[in-house]
Amino acid sequence: MPLNRKIAIIDLTTGDIDVKPIPLAVRKQYLGGRGLDAYLLYNHTEKGCDPLGPDNALIISGGLLTATCASATARTHIMAKSPLTGLLGSANMGGFFAPEMAWAGFHHLVIKGKADKPVYLFIHNGSIEIRDAAHLWGKTTTDTQWAIRAELGDEEIKSCVIGPAGENLVRYANVMTGIKNSAGRTGMGCVMGSKNLKAVAVRGTMDINIARPAEALEYNKQFIDQITSAKVNQTQGTLGTPFIWGATNSWGGLRTRNFQYNQCEYADDIEPERLDDIATETIGPHHMTGCFGCQVHCRAQYKIPSGQYAGKYDEGPEYTSQGAFGAMPDCRSAVTVLTGNHLVDQYGVDNLEIGSIIAWAMELFELGILTTEQTDGLELRFGNDEALLEMVHRICTRKGWLGDTLADGGIPAAEKIGNNAFDYLIQVKGMNNLHSDERATPALALNVATASRGSDHLRSRPAIDLYHLPEPVLRKIYSSPIPYEGPLSSEHTDYEGKPWQVFWQENCYMAVDCLGICKYHTVFLGATLPNFEDWPKVIYYNTGLELTPEQIWEIAERSNMVERLFNLREGLSRDDLKKGDMLNHRYFDEPCLRGAPGVVGRTIDREKFSKMIDEFYAHKGLDKNGVPKPATLKRLGLKNEPSHLL
Repeated sequence: MPLNRKIAIIDLTTGDIDVKPIPLAVRKQYLGGRGLDAYLLYNHTEKGCDPLGPDNALIISGGLLTATCASATARTHIMAKSPLTGLLGSANMGGFFAPEMAWAGFHHLVIKGKADKPVYLFIHNGSIEIRDAAHLWGKTTTDTQWAIRAELGDEEIKSCVIGPAGENLVRYANVMTGIKNSAGRTGMGCVMGSKNLKAVAVRGTMDINIARPAEALEYNKQFIDQITSAKVNQTQGTLGTPFIWGATNSWGGLRTRNFQYNQCEYADDIEPERLDDIATETIGPHHMTGCFGCQVHCRAQYKIPSGQYAGKYDEGPEYTSQGAFGAMPDCRSAVTVLTGNHLVDQYGVDNLEIGSIIAWAMELFELGILTTEQTDGLELRFGNDEALLEMVHRICTRKGWLGDTLADGGIPAAEKIGNNAFDYLIQVKGMNNLHSDERATPALALNVATASRGSDHLRSRPAIDLYHLPEPVLRKIYSSPIPYEGPLSSEHTDYEGKPWQVFWQENCYMAVDCLGICKYHTVFLGATLPNFEDWPKVIYYNTGLELTPEQIWEIAERSNMVERLFNLREGLSRDDLKKGDMLNHRYFDEPCLRGAPGVVGRTIDREKFSKMIDEFYAHKGLDKNGVPKPATLKRLGLKNEPSHLL
């Protein structure tokens, strides 16, 4: 049964490994995946622990439905205290790792301590070995995975690994599996590097008994039809996530030149259709691929068509790579975007964070805050493709003063650079913002500000707010499973009702992450895709666990609250620009300069934004300072946390 997958607690300092079952009572509280990870992190770390110290717990997991008959249950979640933000560290990726780990007998790994030399874990059908990785240290992410397969003599082994960026403790280094599946945010690869953990390799052939296999398969057919018939997924299956970049740029919602503009002009060479042409030319007409159990196939395969890396194979690029190596640095070359995407995949570093921090440095350079002495002679200007790619190398290898400085993240770099550099840093809780511009979309701005791991589009983003759906349609979505009779607006520039939408999406995305499902298979970009009303049957048929939509909502709410408790313990404060639910002043003070008529001139209204936060806090059961009320903790069964039940 999926419910009998185990948890392993691994101490790299002592070599001790403790394998135990996950109690059913804990499953009913958190399900699995991100929700249970939040509980484990809160219970296995102490207040104020050093993110790069041996006491920081690194948690790797799959969701409750991982490797079952349910579609798109491929997501791997990784959690620890973030070395980038000092708050919650959390990252999620697709591919094939989590299902393989489930077939090997495990849903959760809690990794503590620090090895005295580079090691990797090998997990195979219930057994766990700590193996020497000295020969792997220094290798790129893909070379590491292929070397492990060769060493163990099995091409079916799946690994999550770090590259040189993680080894060099770049504070936004990521964890990767496959060519480009990236647990990219908050520096989980840096935590692995701090533990001298190069990789976790898994191979599993253990059966997972489905509770009601015939019903599970039949019900999943309905899911497949629902998912593949959605136009948004049909578009993704053709163009991948770059289509989002193209649509966002067309109306003026795209961060450009750090935060100077909100639309990237004359960018035909990096539009999704152009990238699709390159992928078709270099790989062929069937160049789209996907993750385990997914019918959408949203990821392109390509070879770099020219330049220093001509002929190199990679996958993507995603929306964030178009922003990181296109709009943000104002570089409009497809080759630059594809090359940058390839470099971050090989180094193992968050493309969103590195693109943002380089664009920020470009603005500082053009303002005279950074000098050629600090850049070692590099003309770090917007539109300088060579300088952009050079800085990727320098940051990932910590080369030079600026490379080393930017490798530590935006807030430490701003403190080191001085001269009001922090004022230009577009971040929340120490993590750089997505490459979108939310000045014309208050709901999305609220999402960015209040997301649990820092500025984020995958924690609570009500993306369908941009669709101008009729109020009755919004009412149907946002009144289930919990009734809501407050205001809702079809206009994305309005402030009314948006806090409830953000709160609803926060719980929806948490439920998805607990189950291990991809967010493209729920109400993220598609208003008709599965959500709370659909999940009870898929859970019951696959696991035998009986839950109502309301119970799934409560599990998600509880899990989100544990993340809040962790952040509060580590210093979260409502209005703190470095550790709070607050936006950079430019959102309020600098109007949008480009885009559609309804976008130009827009800013976020400070007073209305503050009221939105008040309302959002009220929905969550928090006081005005963002602290849970005693009644909220009692209702969610969190009065005695950390409880150390597992």
